[in-house]
Amino acid sequence: MARIDFGGTVEEVVTRDEFPVEKAREVLKDEVVAVLGYGVQGPAQALDLRDNGISVIVGGSPERKRSWDKALNDGWEAGKTLLPFEEAAEKGTIVQMLVSDAAQVMLWPRIEPHLKEGDALYFSHGFSVVYREQTGVVPPDFVDVMMVAPKGSGTSVRANFLAGTGINSSYAVHQDHTGRALERTLAVGIGIGSGYLFPTTFEGEVYSDLTGERGVLMGALAGVMEAQYEVLRAHGHSPSEAFNETVEELTQSLIRLVGENGMDWMYANTSTTAQRGALDWRHRFREAVAPVFDELYGSVVAGTETQIVLQANSSADYREKLEEELREMRESEMWQAGAQVRALRP
Repeated sequence: MARIDFGGTVEEVVTRDEFPVEKAREVLKDEVVAVLGYGVQGPAQALDLRDNGISVIVGGSPERKRSWDKALNDGWEAGKTLLPFEEAAEKGTIVQMLVSDAAQVMLWPRIEPHLKEGDALYFSHGFSVVYREQTGVVPPDFVDVMMVAPKGSGTSVRANFLAGTGINSSYAVHQDHTGRALERTLAVGIGIGSGYLFPTTFEGEVYSDLTGERGVLMGALAGVMEAQYEVLRAHGHSPSEAFNETVEELTQSLIRLVGENGMDWMYANTSTTAQRGALDWRHRFREAVAPVFDELYGSVVAGTETQIVLQANSSADYREKLEEELREMRESEMWQAGAQVRALRP
């Protein structure tokens, strides 16, 4: 493992230098990875493993025509490498639960009876296991329980793999029945194309993930954008000006600089006027939102957020309600302005 010093905190991470794809193939040479679910993470992880020469089958439901047909179009063969959920779980030695969190609750009673002594149960999110009192997902004691959680969407996992890079992933072993759980975890992590793997726990992953999604990555980002746009519009700025100063410059310029070399480098490569104002106001914003993040983290740890997700996603009209919320966002003035601005890009 490579030791990296993060400003005084040392972490041991795993890269493809220490654990090359060839080693992953060796570790998994007698395994069959059964990828259950072909929606968000399933396609990327299954295809990356297959392309890396690892034995993979996909589990799904023929009744769910969209995902089943997608799997067929990606080259999985019905009756051979594309099977009903239960049959795939029976044939697999590493069973990847990659359906949605809510779907895992419904699928688990059908999968558990097919787990065999020495199998590995794999997740890409700590949700179901950590909140087992709500989900009912309690792995038996005769299997390994492990996790590799890519820090990006399935689309990004696949795109980075095809580009020859890789998206970073966290990993954890929750239960080591065979004594091989760690090497199995790392082998699958490398097999799906991770750039590097950093250690966590099931609890650490789900607490940080749920906080991040509701916070900076999505919820806070959308909310802050909306607030600034509305203030600019209220003071007479045009939709085009308000959107460009709120979203377009961030997504098309500044965030790319942050991604390349860090926030300080982005600051150093903007005007002195922007630097001074941003350096002063960042403290005000941090102080303003810190209590909201404290409240959010507490809600995640308490299981309140999980309860909300499970109740909402199990509702018969969930899709209709979701589309209405997304339609409201899509048809707001800010994102209508965004559509027009994007259309004008060279």
